[in-house]
Amino acid sequence: KRSGTGAYRIFKAEFLICGQKREKTTAPVLKRRQGRFRMQKQDRAAGEALRDEILKEAELLSDSLVQNRRRLHEQAETGFELSGTVQIVKNALEELGIRPIDCGKNGIVAQIEGKTPGKVFLLRADMDALPVGEETGLPFAAKNGNMHACGHDMHAAMLLGAAKLLKVHQSELKGTVKLVFQPDEEGFTGAKAMLKAGVLEAPEPQAAMALHVNSGTPSGLVLCGKGTFMAGCTLFRITVKGVGCHGAMPETGVDPINIAAHIYLALQEITARELPAKTPAIVTMGKFSAGHAPNIIPQEGVIEGTIRTFDRDVTALILRRIGEIADATARAFRGSASVEELASAPPLKNDEALTEQMARCAEMLFGEKSVYRLREGGMGSEDFASYTYELPCAYLLLGAGTAQEDARYGKPMHNESVVFNENILPRGSALLAYGAMQWLEDRQ
Repeated sequence: KRSGTGAYRIFKAEFLICGQKREKTTAPVLKRRQGRFRMQKQDRAAGEALRDEILKEAELLSDSLVQNRRRLHEQAETGFELSGTVQIVKNALEELGIRPIDCGKNGIVAQIEGKTPGKVFLLRADMDALPVGEETGLPFAAKNGNMHACGHDMHAAMLLGAAKLLKVHQSELKGTVKLVFQPDEEGFTGAKAMLKAGVLEAPEPQAAMALHVNSGTPSGLVLCGKGTFMAGCTLFRITVKGVGCHGAMPETGVDPINIAAHIYLALQEITARELPAKTPAIVTMGKFSAGHAPNIIPQEGVIEGTIRTFDRDVTALILRRIGEIADATARAFRGSASVEELASAPPLKNDEALTEQMARCAEMLFGEKSVYRLREGGMGSEDFASYTYELPCAYLLLGAGTAQEDARYGKPMHNESVVFNENILPRGSALLAYGAMQWLEDRQ
């Protein structure tokens, strides 16, 4: 059979392209190829049907997602002290017929096993709030001096929604989805604690995914960053020792506030004069405390801050220089200073192939215009980074609203007045559930 200028010729059992013999193509081989093609079409159709079902079901969950989110928001607990938060999450899982298992201090693990054996995919959400007095004016605002100003209540609610979707589609799962609810992300110790407690064991996941809401990004827009997507962060404390005395006679003591102020100013020199201009690095000192009365020079002053870089060697250099500068400055003013590392999270490295797959899942769910790919990340940090050195991971951002959409939205993360758009909750749940199911399907 000939078409055009002779692109294809089939003579009995020989398949020729432009007159060159390429391979034997017998009738059984052709049938197998046709069968594979039909299966691929069927798989695509099944994937599209699943997508439509997930989206519809996620929207139907909107009320329960909002309810769970508001319960968590009002509870707002910090660090590892999450007893009320943990109980809300456990109750929600048990209502779905999913058994929560403790993992370390106030960490929760649960799993949903499909009927078909396969790989294991991990979905993680953090649960801790910040020690910030809330000023949103929301009817469900926290009143205990804490606030979910980073949206972790949104993350936990979305993962509970994903658990519901996965439970509905449990018979279609081609493997196991492991759900992880983590404490103390803000202190950068939660991920490491859960890793130490065995979160990646029994069963061992082969890949992981997490979502984070982002104020100031259009609602529902999914940001997918490849490679090193977020900076590493190290928390440090400088303790300055002086000699306390009467404020009227400073010469009889050694003023730690004066020493600490000089240290604060001297540390600005590290990023300005000791690092190349094209090396991203930020040293921020956000806590400065000393004294209890205006007429007493105190015995001690404390500075706490963070180092953020994309390179762990640069972080080590900066931390060493902070110690040297603090010590030398304190001695110059007759005092002493010590520096300690409080906690740290390494730079977050997204697996490029997995991140691209999750980006395509987001496109299938929400359309191409709802996904934006990034080659560079920002200086924010996230302790999910610790997982990224153990297995392939994808960490995506989900837009939670701009001031152009609503005057309440778009305020900075960690701000006492930041408000997140709850309408994105179904999207987050759908992406987590669909991404996990598609990854397991592809590994079958």
